[in-house]
Amino acid sequence: MCGIVGLHLREPELHPRLGELLTGMLGQVVERGPDSAGVAVYGDPRLSPPGTTTVSLLPRGAAAEEIATATQALLSQTVSFVDGGQTVVLSAAVADDELVDAVRRAAPDSLVIGHGADMAVLKGVGSPLALAASFDLASAQGWQGVAHTRMATESAVTPEGSHPFSVGSGQCLVHNGSFANHATIRRELRAEGVPFDSENDSEVGARFVAHHLAQGADLEKSLRLLCERFDGFYTLLVSTRDSFAVVRDAIACKPAIVAETPQWVAMASEYRALAGLPGVESARIFEPEPEVVYAWQR
Repeated sequence: MCGIVGLHLREPELHPRLGELLTGMLGQVVERGPDSAGVAVYGDPRLSPPGTTTVSLLPRGAAAEEIATATQALLSQTVSFVDGGQTVVLSAAVADDELVDAVRRAAPDSLVIGHGADMAVLKGVGSPLALAASFDLASAQGWQGVAHTRMATESAVTPEGSHPFSVGSGQCLVHNGSFANHATIRRELRAEGVPFDSENDSEVGARFVAHHLAQGADLEKSLRLLCERFDGFYTLLVSTRDSFAVVRDAIACKPAIVAETPQWVAMASEYRALAGLPGVESARIFEPEPEVVYAWQR
């Protein structure tokens, strides 16, 4: 199992309600994945201040303030931080790769779990709703959010194995299902120089998509290539700063439902996660077809 929810807001007047709506959606898929949970939020000025780039980090024992101070000394730039419990989010007005490099030098035992402009990733182990509270998700604003509750199958219950997997600038992937040939594709990607941070099969999918995006493919093409290469049962929700996309495998046995209105697009593993959204009674609601990439642009 595992639970996926995502919300792409077209109507700016709804942006202040992103966290409230996403928290309500997450609460309806808790029993699908009680092990751990995570979110990616796009456009929240508290988590990712305008004009900065952001790095999300599993600090592995180091204090948030200590990491921020050490990073600031390396950059000679102001570094702000949000302590999200098991995740720390740092921001500075420098280039994306410059901030990532400085954070890794300042906290070499910690793990970068996301980076980019306008995006923050927060994840951890434990009760999904308790984690959402520690992230202060209900207060989040922005134009897009993705959330996941995990029932571990392919790797241990660890913060590193939690979703979302964000391995390219501003990119994010959440997954329900399993990839049967992930070990083979992991070896192939490693041979091309792609690094890995966990044994989770979902990370292989995220690395595959990021690899093809970096080579110039757009998100739709990257997901079509994934469908050609990966075996298994899966529903994926993949987001970038400007895109929101859903795809299922050829059998499509993992649940997914999409609702679309002029104000928003939402996706979830179960309809009840959509039932509280404003205007859902007039939404176009459908189940994604197998191996069809559904993508929306900001």
